[in-house]
Amino acid sequence: MFVKNMMISKYECFTIQYDQTLKQALEQLEKHQIDGLPVLNGAKYAGVVTRYGIYENYFNSNQERDDYLTSTTVDEVATHQDNFLEGGEVFEKTLLELKDFPLLAVVDSSGIFLGVVTRSDVLAAFESAFGVNRPGVRIAFTSVETEGRIARLSEIAHHFHEHIISLVTFDETDKLVRRIVMKIEKKDNIDKFTKKLEEHGFRILSIQEDD
Repeated sequence: MFVKNMMISKYECFTIQYDQTLKQALEQLEKHQIDGLPVLNGAKYAGVVTRYGIYENYFNSNQERDDYLTSTTVDEVATHQDNFLEGGEVFEKTLLELKDFPLLAVVDSSGIFLGVVTRSDVLAAFESAFGVNRPGVRIAFTSVETEGRIARLSEIAHHFHEHIISLVTFDETDKLVRRIVMKIEKKDNIDKFTKKLEEHGFRILSIQEDD
């Protein structure tokens, strides 16, 4: 999945202009119960202002709270002006960047703001990829790293009429072994299915039923 496929469009985003006050920014953050707002200069992206950033700067300002919030504009505390996405990135590359930050803006080649990708969106996408919210049987196994192994796995699953909920692979090239986690719908033929996998060189590590 690409970032552009999970982006929240600018038409659905809450944003703030660069010359508005921090008081106005906090009012939006509180009203919508969010942690960050994209900052715009007209239609162009100019950074992100966060609740954490507002209060961090306040504690270092030596000003009274109300004076600080009403006299400081969002562009003075905005961050991530040069940290943004362009839509063509794969979504998993955003996970580390969003680990400690609520959102990343998506812009076009001219810097025009297109939308955002949020931390919760990325985590939800990972949950979907692993089939976290669907009941089934999770099988973890390894396979020698050779051409056609995933295709062979699919053939075996098709032969047993298995409905694959998710399939995730983890590369271990130092051992020429690939770890695979497959989640399938629960059926009565799980023993026959896993036996067939082992016959074709897939080494079963664990089998776990998820409610």
